[in-house]
Amino acid sequence: MTIKPFDFKLKDGRTATILSPREEDINGVIEYLKISAGETEFILRYPEECDKYTYEAEKALFERKNASEDEAMLICIVDGKVAGNCGIQFSSQLKLRHRAGVAIALCKEYWNLGIGTRMFEEMEKLALNKPYVQILELDFVEGNTRARALYEKMGFKITGRRPSAICLKDGTLLDEYMMQKKLVRN
Repeated sequence: MTIKPFDFKLKDGRTATILSPREEDINGVIEYLKISAGETEFILRYPEECDKYTYEAEKALFERKNASEDEAMLICIVDGKVAGNCGIQFSSQLKLRHRAGVAIALCKEYWNLGIGTRMFEEMEKLALNKPYVQILELDFVEGNTRARALYEKMGFKITGRRPSAICLKDGTLLDEYMMQKKLVRN
């Protein structure tokens, strides 16, 4: 599914654009994936695992997501660079379609500028356009207090924990927390 691109002002006065990914964004998205993977232990990939993100693979992913009725990927562009992305996935299974999964990541240089909040607002708007969706869900890794604060600000609550779900290169085991937000329709 695609959205109409829109601009908004960042906290520092710059303009950002949120849009569905296009072919001309592929190289920027690949670069963003590599950078973001190296900036924190809370992203579920290491930079060396980003080699699978080829131009062809990303082009196919963008085409699939943009053509889908059950998922969307959005990217945020600031000063010509990909600052981050987010995604939402809806289920077509009758017993699960009341739930939608969301995910988000930003490069560190774009933290605290309002991008995460704006991306969540857009994902919630997409969910509200599906009358059967009642709940948004996401996961976060133990210790990611910044993400947790954003999620709680956006109305998510912890609903469970997966002990030792993440294993870092040094053998450190981290828990993963599940969160949900119940959607409110007017």
